[in-house]
Amino acid sequence: MNTVLSRANSLFAFSLSVMAALTLGCFVTTAFKDRCVPVQLQVSRILLKNIEDFTGPRRRSDLGLLTFHITADLEKTFDWNVKQLFLYLSAEYSTKYNAVNQVVLWDKIVLRGDNPKLQVKDIKTKYFFFDDGNGLKGNPNVTLTLSWNVVPIAGILPLVTGSGHVSVPFPDAYDIMKTY
Repeated sequence: MNTVLSRANSLFAFSLSVMAALTLGCFVTTAFKDRCVPVQLQVSRILLKNIEDFTGPRRRSDLGLLTFHITADLEKTFDWNVKQLFLYLSAEYSTKYNAVNQVVLWDKIVLRGDNPKLQVKDIKTKYFFFDDGNGLKGNPNVTLTLSWNVVPIAGILPLVTGSGHVSVPFPDAYDIMKTY
């Protein structure tokens, strides 16, 4: 006869196998879903300053200050396997020293149950937009893109880029106002 421990072990192993199969089924039903939605980005104000960079050598670096609007309906992205979305707005540009520069300017976490219609107006950058030199002054093509990570209950963590972006030129002169 089987002992109590042997029966408990069999029951535990069977339960674990069933839960693994259900988790795999959960992942497979949502793994190939297209989570890209249209995004509208608008930049309402751009300020460019040349300030002393205290993080490295005592040089002056460009600091970009943006005010922007974001509109997106993320309802299509949520399903029963999504726990939350990690949204972030990034700027991508090139300089004579670096072919690709990417900087995260703003982020937000949208939990399941929150309003999935994102509509923010006159938002300033959450993080400093520093360039490691003077690559922002007169840069004709700084592209802002809204992307997000889908945090699932089970499965992989996909990175999704919204289907809208905006390219803005930066000013040719520095702003000398004292407001940040």
